[in-house]
Amino acid sequence: MNESRAEAVPDRAAAHDAEAPVTVRVWDVPVRVFHWSLVALVTFSVATAYAGGSWMDWHMRSGCAVLALLAFRIAWGFLGTRHARFASFVRGPAAIARYLGTLGGGAHPASVGHNPLGGLSVLALIAVVLAQVGTGLFANDDILTEGPLAKLVSKAASDRATTVHYWNQWLLFGLVAMHLLAVLVHRVRFGDDLVGPMIAGTKRLPPGCAGEDAGPTPWPRALAVAALAATLAWYVATRV
Repeated sequence: MNESRAEAVPDRAAAHDAEAPVTVRVWDVPVRVFHWSLVALVTFSVATAYAGGSWMDWHMRSGCAVLALLAFRIAWGFLGTRHARFASFVRGPAAIARYLGTLGGGAHPASVGHNPLGGLSVLALIAVVLAQVGTGLFANDDILTEGPLAKLVSKAASDRATTVHYWNQWLLFGLVAMHLLAVLVHRVRFGDDLVGPMIAGTKRLPPGCAGEDAGPTPWPRALAVAALAATLAWYVATRV
C-alpha cells in the first residue's frame, strides 16, 4: 500500500505539470525592436509634418528611417524566427471567416503569434505605411520641401503623389485606431495581454502550445538583414 501511495504522488505531480500553462518565446528581439521603433517614428513623422517649417527636414529623415524598418520587416517575414514569418500568420479568407465566427460565438481560441485577423492587420499596416513612405519620396509642398525622388518625376506626378500622401494618412490613422481597439478588446473581453509579449517576447499559453517556442534569435542573419535594409534606405535618400 505504501508503494501505491508513493507512485500516486508523482502521477498527480505529472498530471498537474501537464495541465499547467507554459511560457514560450513568441516575438524575437528584431520583431520587438521593429514594432516599437515604428510606433516612435510614425508618431514623430506625424508630429513633424504638422509642425512644418524646418521640422520638415526631420520629417524626411524619419520617413527614410521608416523605409529602412519596413524593408527589414518584409525581409524578416521570410528569414526570421517561427512566428515572425508571414507563413505563420497570413491566412486566407476562409480561415479569417472561421476565426470571426468563433469570436462571434463567444469563444477565443488561443493564438501563439498573430491570429488570422491580426495577421491581416499586420499586412494592412505594412502596406499602408509603405504607401505613405513611397508617396512621400516623390511628394512636394510647393514651397521648399520635396521628397528625395521628386526630381525623378514630373511636377504633375509629384503633385499626384503629394495628394495620395495626404489622404493616405487618414487611412493610416484609421488602421492604427482599429489596432489599438483590438488590443483593448483582447485585454478587457478575453483577458489576453497583447502588449506584454511585444515587450518581453514571451507569452503564457495552454500546455498544448509547449512546442510553439520560436527559439533563439539568429543574430548574424538579423544584423545582416538590418544592414542591408539601412543601406537601401540610405541609398534612396542620398544617392538615387
